[in-house]
Amino acid sequence: MTQTLRLLTLNTHKGFTVFNRRFVLHELREALRSVPADIVFLQEVIGSHRRHALRHSDWPALPQHQFLADSIWGSAAYGGNAVYEEGHHGNAVLSRFPILRQRNHDVSLSRLERRGILHCVVGRQPGEGEIHLISTHLSLRASHRLKQFRQLCEIISAEVPADAALFVAGDFNDWRGRAHPVLLRDAGLKEMFIESGGQAAASFPARWPMLQLDRIYFRNARPLRCEVLRAKPWSRLSDHLPLYAEAMVGAA
Repeated sequence: MTQTLRLLTLNTHKGFTVFNRRFVLHELREALRSVPADIVFLQEVIGSHRRHALRHSDWPALPQHQFLADSIWGSAAYGGNAVYEEGHHGNAVLSRFPILRQRNHDVSLSRLERRGILHCVVGRQPGEGEIHLISTHLSLRASHRLKQFRQLCEIISAEVPADAALFVAGDFNDWRGRAHPVLLRDAGLKEMFIESGGQAAASFPARWPMLQLDRIYFRNARPLRCEVLRAKPWSRLSDHLPLYAEAMVGAA
């Protein structure tokens, strides 16, 4: 049995607009609700921040990933990477399917730049295969990213069965496209937009997207549709634009 899976990935910029001028998490939640995504990959999601909670009267009582999931996505996972005096932030996965297992891997290579790889496994209907999901946000430094590409491949080799459907999405900060050959060679991953249209999607900066920083990689699936969500309100809700994709996955 096959199924169409709808995916979205976004660096939320911690719920603030560019240069942190406005807190827009409530608007972001409404925008996410307007997209029929089954799975949402998020980066720069705040788990807790005492100073922001005092400064903004509409700061949610829940961690941002739970606030965004609300009643739409019944399961949500969070992996905190950057921990500081006021709180912490990291990556998240929101899912309409039950999240069966989750594990957050610390792939930081600098005390000043904390990075992680959040691996989740979701279950579908009985008799249908599990789907593996990875949300990640990699380093700004090219030498660190190359090491993190290898770490990602090692995690996939150790934790993801070769025949399982797998999606890896997030902010790769890889404007030179060096991840593509490494992930294809060592993990069998292809990039959704490259397979569908010949090139990765330009998603940064949101107002004038020029750099191909955000990606959706896949294995054991078939791309159906890809789109960069450029229209308002997306262009004013973060410094990144979201990527949306649909893919066909089959039974295990």
